[in-house]
Amino acid sequence: MSQSKTTMSAVDKSWLRMDSPANPMMISTVLIFDQPISLKRLKRTLNERFLCFRRFRQRVVQEGERVYWQDDPLFDIDNHIHRIALPGDGSQGELQALTSDLASTAMDHRRPLWHIHYIDGYEGGCALVVRIHHCIADGISLVRVLLSLTDNTPEAKLSRIATTHPSTDNSVESSLRRFSQRVLDSGQTALEQGKLFLHSMRKEPGYPVKMATTAGNIAMDLVKLGFARFEPKTGLRPPLSGRKQVAWAEPLSLAEVKLCARALRGTANDVLLCAATGALQRHFREIGEHIPECGIRVAVPFNLRPLKQPIETLGNQFGLVLVCLPVEVNCPLMRFRQVQENMNRLKRSYQAQVTYSLLDLFGRGPDILERRALALLSNKASAVLTNVPGPKEAVYLAGAKLVQPMFWVPQSGNIGIGMSIFSYAGTVQFGITIDRAINADPNAVMGYFRESFAELRDVALQRNEHATAQTAS
Repeated sequence: MSQSKTTMSAVDKSWLRMDSPANPMMISTVLIFDQPISLKRLKRTLNERFLCFRRFRQRVVQEGERVYWQDDPLFDIDNHIHRIALPGDGSQGELQALTSDLASTAMDHRRPLWHIHYIDGYEGGCALVVRIHHCIADGISLVRVLLSLTDNTPEAKLSRIATTHPSTDNSVESSLRRFSQRVLDSGQTALEQGKLFLHSMRKEPGYPVKMATTAGNIAMDLVKLGFARFEPKTGLRPPLSGRKQVAWAEPLSLAEVKLCARALRGTANDVLLCAATGALQRHFREIGEHIPECGIRVAVPFNLRPLKQPIETLGNQFGLVLVCLPVEVNCPLMRFRQVQENMNRLKRSYQAQVTYSLLDLFGRGPDILERRALALLSNKASAVLTNVPGPKEAVYLAGAKLVQPMFWVPQSGNIGIGMSIFSYAGTVQFGITIDRAINADPNAVMGYFRESFAELRDVALQRNEHATAQTAS
């Protein structure tokens, strides 16, 4: 029986074709829980809340230059869930080693592109290692989809499921209606944003002038992106081996991060980017490498989805901005001000929309064109850095409390470092993935991140106390 096919969007096709032996295009997630999860209840939750998105039951089919989504006629959830136990003492190091191996292993394109490994008995509870291919959706929407599996209390009740193999569109639509409200803010594509933007501008006086100015600014950002300097040659950019090393740190207090941000009259994002900058500076110093005088750049995903809308379709709806991290600046306050200035400048630019449009253009052209353009753009960043806000309160999956979540987006081209910042239940989680060819210890970098934040926090609070004392006197 023939299966219905849906054409893959050009942007999603771009991410599919970015797959390489050095950088599989997978988003990896580690979720640690305080108690074991019943596999039966986990599968039931996935059937009701995860597989309601048809994309997770579809495989990729290529016919020449055309790429489609097609229902997998042999789909079985048991092909995607694997129960294992960690070797040795089952410590964090063993879980990091397993995650590293999985992050280095490509998925079988003959099946839907996602897998979950259930880790028995981790720290008295359990852990899930989830891998999903980037062509299905971007990291922000996938994190939100995974969070839609959870509840605010451990006593949530699941409705009875008639079958574990939904086969009609009606069942999909029904499930989406029931559970779309669980998914956090999502939305439509950048194209729809553009239409709303133009519609609002037409109602304003001076529309032609504003339109011309906007078009000029977009063109200028495109030129700036194209002619931006290549990254300096450092030990962060050797030829890649394709073997990943994953690590994560003990979480920071979100309240402390916000306190530091208020003292510096900045944002929590500015504080965390500054801490990441300080961590990389410490890395250069520890290995005795010359620190680039012009700083280094990181590629930061920038969400292009309108907020306050549920996820009804998946896909990639984000652009990338290149953020300069001033690793050459020694003073933590000056480093913070420079990061803040760089971020404010990017917020006023159209760089995210430009990169989204480029991905759409590359996905419509031949594969060789995309690979050459990707090589050009990836030479302009040393790492990928994501910063995603999560739930403010703890959540539960199948009755177990989520204690610590981490996730990493893939690195494209010849970029070998991915850094991830994720806020959850009053904490800030920081994780990193590093190609083994790079002379860097991921656990050491985790320590540098905490040290860099502590240094900035202490200086900021001392400065704030000094200003308060002067005002009082």
